[in-house]
Amino acid sequence: MIDRTRQTVLFEDNVPKPVHVAFDAESLSSDGGVTLLSQLDQGIGLTRTLLVALEDRRHPGKVSFTYDELIKQRTYSIALGYEDGIDANELSRDPMLKLAVGRDPIADPDLASQPTISRFENAPSPRELIEMGRKLETFVIGRLARRHRKAKVVTLDFDSTVDPTHGKQQATLFNGFYDTWCYLPLLGFISIDDEADQHLFHARLRPGTARCYRSVMPTLRRTVAEVRRKFPRARIQVRMDAGFYHPRVIEVLEELGVVYAVGIAKNKGLKKLSDDLMDITRAVAEKHEDTEATFGEGPYKSRSWKTERRIVFKAEVLHYRGRKLKDNERYLVTNRVRMRPENVYNWYCGRGDSENRIKELKHDLAIDRTSCCKFVANQFRVLMTAAAFVLFQELRWRLRRTRAARSSVGKLRGMLLKIAARVVTSCRRIVCHLPRHMPWTDVWQVAARKCGARFA
Repeated sequence: MIDRTRQTVLFEDNVPKPVHVAFDAESLSSDGGVTLLSQLDQGIGLTRTLLVALEDRRHPGKVSFTYDELIKQRTYSIALGYEDGIDANELSRDPMLKLAVGRDPIADPDLASQPTISRFENAPSPRELIEMGRKLETFVIGRLARRHRKAKVVTLDFDSTVDPTHGKQQATLFNGFYDTWCYLPLLGFISIDDEADQHLFHARLRPGTARCYRSVMPTLRRTVAEVRRKFPRARIQVRMDAGFYHPRVIEVLEELGVVYAVGIAKNKGLKKLSDDLMDITRAVAEKHEDTEATFGEGPYKSRSWKTERRIVFKAEVLHYRGRKLKDNERYLVTNRVRMRPENVYNWYCGRGDSENRIKELKHDLAIDRTSCCKFVANQFRVLMTAAAFVLFQELRWRLRRTRAARSSVGKLRGMLLKIAARVVTSCRRIVCHLPRHMPWTDVWQVAARKCGARFA
């Protein structure tokens, strides 16, 4: 038997006594709060719902890890900040992650390593991932319908973002606007009445040169139909920026009978509509030496439109010290005919909060870590990241009456999940020892109760 000597680290200058640091503690984890996510997931059935779309084609006698364990391990790892598959080599021994997946933290074998995770990510077919994406949509809409049974307004916001690639992934193409090789994921968010939160319900990876409106029309048809089933009395609203504008998109929105506001790029016809108001605004900006904005409206019909529609515009002149005034016109096509132009524009600008959700997805959960060779495998990663985000959204909703109500994903992770824990098992129970002086103990206990925990 090999007797290994553990080397320690010594610090001598900072405190009166020498400080020795040794990595020799057993059954410790830095992710003690992951049990919150696993309990929450078990209660709402998110990963279980997504798993229905996958068919396990492996030989039963050669399987060490079920698909249920693998999708939980990968989703929880992403939620904890371990976005790369290679992280599984070290995480496979983490006692708290093993417990979250459903294994004994000490006695049971380790979780899957990177090669198994990679095979899992490459296993689903395109059809299975399409079905998984649709199950994510219906799951989120269904959860919101159970919370808001008397909802009056349901708002859908769509946005795209750039996902730079740095390898030879399938369908990564050079986009001249972003000046990089990339993917262009499409993300959909849903909000209810005056709620501040925009809930992610759709995440689809697209090639780097895809037009913004690619795949939007079938998604709109499917989503509006599902929303009408779940919210039969609610008015449906849709907001999209100018990148999504296309005559056929406007026609589909009108066919679906929804309220909409879609940005539209300026052209000669639109400039003619706003020229008079721009002249007035420019004169006021010159007089006051400050940025000025006024709002107007007018009828407009392009060559590709079958009928005349309402255009709402913002005539804005930007003032920068020491520089010339800069015109900044913005145009919307909308079917909101009874609302003042300024109110229509302010309502449309509310869609900008989805940018904060995208920042969380990219900075806190690395939804843009699409480094697999196959396009389909990268789409699977996007969906598992979206699932992790949905778990955080559910957790944030349960904390809506606490001081963590408006915390970002990164903040929630640091507060409630990244906690040192010592795991002790016996024949009767498993005890997870968390720090006595953890600063967010009250919030953690509220979250635990809301996720179904019982306190002895």
